[in-house]
Amino acid sequence: MSETESTLRCDLGDFAYGTWRLLDEDTPPSADALADRLRRCLEAGIEVLDTAEIYGRYRVEEAIGSALMTDPELRGAFKIVTKAGIDVPSDEKAHASIPQYDATGANLVRCAEKSLRLLGVDTLDLFLVHRPDWLTHPEDTASGLQRLLDEGKVRHVGVSNYTIHQFATLDKLLDGRLATNQVEFSPLCMDPLYDGVFDQCLQSRVRPMAWSPLGGGSLFSDREGAAQRLRAKLEDLSPKYGDAPIDALVYAWILATPARPMVILGTNKVERVASGMKASGIALEREDWYAIWEAAQGKSVP
Repeated sequence: MSETESTLRCDLGDFAYGTWRLLDEDTPPSADALADRLRRCLEAGIEVLDTAEIYGRYRVEEAIGSALMTDPELRGAFKIVTKAGIDVPSDEKAHASIPQYDATGANLVRCAEKSLRLLGVDTLDLFLVHRPDWLTHPEDTASGLQRLLDEGKVRHVGVSNYTIHQFATLDKLLDGRLATNQVEFSPLCMDPLYDGVFDQCLQSRVRPMAWSPLGGGSLFSDREGAAQRLRAKLEDLSPKYGDAPIDALVYAWILATPARPMVILGTNKVERVASGMKASGIALEREDWYAIWEAAQGKSVP
């Protein structure tokens, strides 16, 4: 283990199973079907679940909890990451007539306690503020996160979609306790390479998390533009890396960056989980990493 890895504030590994679209099927999966999917994730080597209060219109956490309850061993096998702070019009958020953010300390505590109950666990491994709330003072947000830490309801806290300045402000109020910044990152969305987020993570010994690593599925669905160029390059490189699946090559590309973002696999197809995990055995050559960058950007490096 390198010195950098040994001093990370929190490191849950390279991969998490993302549950954003867990219930996005014509017939939502039963608890037993979800439990079987989770077992197959474990078999593939994934031991972290990434979810959020808002996922599935506030229904995914309960679905995960029901699946975990089907098998005591399954229940204790995963580390759980969840997020809170987004309110959209729904039965769950009757007060909201339009989408809005709420990162007040009281709301974060209330949401975390609900997540514990729905998921059927005693402690959340990582609890994130889902989006910056421009109307809440960071001291208020920090007070809620600190309370959850002090009461042992969460092991670690972090943020999602924060700018470097928002992260720095909240982190200072928490005496350097923020464990991650979960941001969108892929060859089709490279913002964290340029906006300072990954540099800040390296400086703070924080391992970021990468959501939508396949561009929200556009890598497979789009037939023109950046996605098409990227797919063609990945298919060209695949034989060089033992006929690696193109999604595994993308995950290897993400993990090759110095900040080593945890990759969140958000597919409902378990065979895609298994194929994506082949990224663990891929060490992209520098030239190939830049070739993928070039294909996505449609130009050479400056």
